[in-house]
Amino acid sequence: MKRTGTAHWNGNLKEGKGVLSSQSTTLNKTQYSFKTRFEEGVGTNPEELLATAHAGCFTMAVSAVLSQAGFKPGDLETQAILDLDMVGLKINGIHLELTASAIEGVSPEKFQEIAEGAKANCIISKALSVPITLSVTYQ
Repeated sequence: MKRTGTAHWNGNLKEGKGVLSSQSTTLNKTQYSFKTRFEEGVGTNPEELLATAHAGCFTMAVSAVLSQAGFKPGDLETQAILDLDMVGLKINGIHLELTASAIEGVSPEKFQEIAEGAKANCIISKALSVPITLSVTYQ
């Protein structure tokens, strides 16, 4: 299976502009620029997309592990916080904040174990070489 994304850029770094498109067309010539990446502006940026992809992948992985263990997942919501070092121009890490509704038969300790396993084994986590941390709110 292959998935594709496309970027088009025109101009220099600070004044240039670009668009991003995805194979599914969910992103369809979505604007990105220096301002949307490093300041405030209308559009998206690669770091935001990476954080969003990681949140989505991890949350699906938690659901999959719960289902494989015979539990019925409820509401799962993850915010991925990507730490971008503007001086070194590198990603220092990603912190995943998972909030989940309680599931019958799953203790908070078991849920934490499942979440940790999903963090280590989701496809996006495996693709990254930065530290990934996790906090869980299990209600």
